[in-house]
Amino acid sequence: MKQFNVTGMSCAACSARIEKAVSKVEGVESCSVSLLTNSMGVEGEASDSAIIEAVVNAGYGASLKSSPRGTSSSQKSSDGRQGGQSSNSEDSLRDLETPLLIKRLFSSIIFLIPLMYVSMGHMMWKWPLPSFFNGNHVAMGLVQLLFAAIVMVINQKFFISGFKSLLHRSPNMDTLVALGSASAFVYSTWALFAMTGAVVSGNEEAVMAYMHDFYFETAAMILTLITVGKTLEAKSKGRTTDALKGLMRLAPKKAVILENGEEKTLAIEKVKKGDIFLVRPGENIPVDGIVLEGASAVNEAALTGESIPVDKSSGDTVSAATVNTSGFLKCQAVRVGEDTTLSQIIQMVSDAAATKAPIAKIADKVSGIFVPVVISLALVTFIVWSLLGADVGTSLTRAVAVLVISCPCALGLATPVAIMVGNGLGAKNGILFKTSAALEQAGKISLVALDKTGTITSGQPRVTDILPAPGVSEDELMKAAYALEKKSEHPLAKAIVQKAEEDKVVFCDVTDFEIIPGKGLSAKLEGKVLAGGNEDFIKEALSNKEDWQMADKIDELAEEGKTPLFFAMDGRFFGSIAVADTIKEDSPQAIQELKELGIRVVMLTGDREKTAQAIGRQAGLDQVIAGVLPDGKERVIRQLQGEGASGKNFVAMVGDGINDAPALTRSDIGIAIGAGTDVAIDAADIVLMKSRLADVVAAIRLSRATLRNIHENLFWAFIYNIIGIPLAAGVFTAALGWKLNPMFGAAAMSLSSFCVVTNALRLNFSKIYKTKKSQKTADENHKESKMEKTIEINGMMCQHCEMHVKKALEALPGVESVKASHEAKKAFVTLKEGASLDEGKVKAAITEAGYEFVKMD
Repeated sequence: MKQFNVTGMSCAACSARIEKAVSKVEGVESCSVSLLTNSMGVEGEASDSAIIEAVVNAGYGASLKSSPRGTSSSQKSSDGRQGGQSSNSEDSLRDLETPLLIKRLFSSIIFLIPLMYVSMGHMMWKWPLPSFFNGNHVAMGLVQLLFAAIVMVINQKFFISGFKSLLHRSPNMDTLVALGSASAFVYSTWALFAMTGAVVSGNEEAVMAYMHDFYFETAAMILTLITVGKTLEAKSKGRTTDALKGLMRLAPKKAVILENGEEKTLAIEKVKKGDIFLVRPGENIPVDGIVLEGASAVNEAALTGESIPVDKSSGDTVSAATVNTSGFLKCQAVRVGEDTTLSQIIQMVSDAAATKAPIAKIADKVSGIFVPVVISLALVTFIVWSLLGADVGTSLTRAVAVLVISCPCALGLATPVAIMVGNGLGAKNGILFKTSAALEQAGKISLVALDKTGTITSGQPRVTDILPAPGVSEDELMKAAYALEKKSEHPLAKAIVQKAEEDKVVFCDVTDFEIIPGKGLSAKLEGKVLAGGNEDFIKEALSNKEDWQMADKIDELAEEGKTPLFFAMDGRFFGSIAVADTIKEDSPQAIQELKELGIRVVMLTGDREKTAQAIGRQAGLDQVIAGVLPDGKERVIRQLQGEGASGKNFVAMVGDGINDAPALTRSDIGIAIGAGTDVAIDAADIVLMKSRLADVVAAIRLSRATLRNIHENLFWAFIYNIIGIPLAAGVFTAALGWKLNPMFGAAAMSLSSFCVVTNALRLNFSKIYKTKKSQKTADENHKESKMEKTIEINGMMCQHCEMHVKKALEALPGVESVKASHEAKKAFVTLKEGASLDEGKVKAAITEAGYEFVKMD
């Protein structure tokens, strides 16, 4: 998506006009103009010059916008290095409008005060004037004209923009203000000239009548009050981009590079891929990289919102803007400039703000015709009051009131301000919405389909049982399995490789390695055909079907929630290795909260039925669909979409793997777990940086809160105009005696947009995590089904120590989760249902980790 800066917009009618003009340019597929950020996003193959020309022809200004992350540097620096990092452009979101408006406002007030003193203070309350004015009504009129003219010059932007838009046949809010103020000024000027004639003829009665036809104060007050509203609106609009500006401020400015054995401190834009950089304790990591040497705990809260530091050692990845809390790290730059994780997050949030939610189309349609209709209503009001016998002053007052109370800005801001605040709140919590439509539609979800591995479960399974076939030893089975699974990236394969490496199994390389999607692996080991995979795949590989005698054992393992992997060698059954993938600590509670929101929760997995059902029972799922091959997930999503009570479910798919991409694309809302593959993230509409199901619930709550806020904004914007315009036109005068002074109309108009923006800012106080009800339910379930152990430990000094203890204890069999506290000198261990903990093994694990075991309760 190309992004452009747009100047000259004052209301939603402007953005609608620009969208219409640019959409007509050949090659433009879609166009979205944001009144909030004064920007435009365009998709298609049209040239930049053609797009800018269309905007200019519509009466506005446009220029190509560098990405929010900055403009990429392609020029070499003085030392010959070519940078890949762009400087984060917080300047692109700096509030330049508010200071100018404040200056205009104070200048206007300085001249408005004496004008109001002369026009209202003296005329209505008999406040004294210099003796020169005694009986000199023409002089009083000239003073009012002078002060009003000065205020109009100060606020000339309204007139330039308003009449320019009128000439281009695209009247906007400035047109309404300019017409209202100019009408009052022109009529008052005519009255002043008429007064001079009455003075010459000596008609004192006519002179006094003309004095009451002066509306100079109205012309100036309208402009000043609208400027007050614009100032408040601009200040509030600036706060809606605080989250995005906060992300930009995280970007490091310098990096320490190791070059030819010497340390150099370089500006971040000079760092290039492949550079070796050093990070000391307390420093920010400058770019995305991989750890070459050292070990430390890295605080990744800036990107994920997770406050607990993550252990990093050789081979681990690190991300820009995260903080090295303890050890020294030597890393190699992998992604720099616009490719870093932080830059991609900034781009995602910015792009989402540049798109329009479907609900915005309502306001856009109204805004496109709003101003011409209001001008017509003002003209009708003037004519009707004149026909009813009112004098010109009264008729004009009613018409001007109609012009200045009408506010298309409130309509235009109702949706984008709420979307911007909602996106910002999501980004703060590691929930990234790629488009405004995704933020709006997530709240409509009625069914959530969850992948199992890495989504409901931790995705880090461990080997639990080794079951060799008769005549085969455990060592032989592990050797064959290790050789085959070493080349696979599947989480279950990694569990076998990890077990083999822990047991120091000898590795033998295989040839003719092949992956059979959804079934398993095959290769040749020492000239023999080796196969490993699911039950059906291995049965097909057996020469003698009678070799298969695993049915009873498979059922037993499945009942325990374990996944068995089977192996065959040269057509003979070779054995089975069972692997268990533990459920994430927060998964049951998150699923419970989804149910409380009225959402049905389904799990899709390629596991056997009994294994999947065991996981489903532990997690509290509504439905389990097992044995689904990767290419079948998309088909299942289609089936689920057609099963709703009204014949349509609004389905969200949550996944993290390459095989989830088709289902993520097919679903109404695709949600990618942030730790998953790039393919899954690219296919999704929402990305969860923390890789936890609790954020699925939070994303839905945030969407519903945002949509509710948009509805409130639209309601008040519409109701304001529906009530305000008839009131200004004098519709209620005969029946109720209600009249509206144009100055009060201007005040109401100036505050309407401010109120809409302020209402949107309330979203920042939305509670998107853990309702009291769901927390109570989770605690009760936890006490009923889990057993906890408290272990006292000496020697823990920091969060880094906590992570070491946590990792050591989680490696013990039967342990589901661990929370360690160096302040309390304790570790709190949650066991799986029915599991026990051997005190001797606990003591050994803690001692081996370098700490002192005290006791276990």
